[in-house]
Amino acid sequence: MMRASEALVRELLPPRAQETHKGDYGRVMCVCGAHGYTGAAYFAAQSAVLSGAGLVDLVVPQPIYAIEAVKLNEAMVFAVEANAAGTFGRGAIPAVLARLRMADAVVVGCGLGRNDEVEELVCAILDASNVPVVVDADGINALGAHKDRLATKKADCILTPHDGELRRFLGEDPVRPGETRAEAARRIAQTLGVTLVMKGHETVTAAADGRVCVNTTGNAGMARGGSGDVLAGIIGALLAQKLPAFEAAAAAVFLHGLAGDLARGAQGEIGMTPSDMLRLLPTAFYRCRGI
Repeated sequence: MMRASEALVRELLPPRAQETHKGDYGRVMCVCGAHGYTGAAYFAAQSAVLSGAGLVDLVVPQPIYAIEAVKLNEAMVFAVEANAAGTFGRGAIPAVLARLRMADAVVVGCGLGRNDEVEELVCAILDASNVPVVVDADGINALGAHKDRLATKKADCILTPHDGELRRFLGEDPVRPGETRAEAARRIAQTLGVTLVMKGHETVTAAADGRVCVNTTGNAGMARGGSGDVLAGIIGALLAQKLPAFEAAAAAVFLHGLAGDLARGAQGEIGMTPSDMLRLLPTAFYRCRGI
């Protein structure tokens, strides 16, 4: 078991050559958002932009397209069919899968909402994707009744639940009597065959091969809506830049917490927001990576 540090993250972050172009840093596709959940989609896409991805596509249901297009300058926003609830409709799946073929990493789940059509969408992405998929929030809820899809996936899958989401997903308390959180995360990751980011105080990242990294950054001011969406976007960006799943997740968790610590230092835990974390994310990268 290892503990995350600036030195570790510095070793993991990919270098950027001077003779380079946007295609060298990967394309992240974020499939996020629904009516009433516009912030989640924004946070995921913008954090992917700020984490070094060369290109970021945000795919959203039609009713929130205009909101996201106004909010985002660097990410490219695409609208697909919605249902009456304002979430992704069943008819959106072919368009999403067509765009998936251009992606180097996928982030799905932030602010999706919950219904049968969302479940179909998440399962279709996991089944079809040949690139790593980060499944967050409502994406994890959508997979709860379809855990068998994890056994047949073609590419790495990174699950990023907090304890409540993980409890719903597993149908039991994630930490068994006598286990530490690190031991529980290792067991669950190995059982599911995924990289697991078990969020909380000292977030634990566990790989299917048994490796575990305990995070050392972060604070209670990060416990608010939108924080997890920022993390999902960071992981997606690092995956698109070709970091392996476990390394991308562990580095992203550290950088996410560091941005949170910088926000706390600037204005305290009570008033800090995920927007502050976004603003300070480049500083966190600079502190770990330098140029």
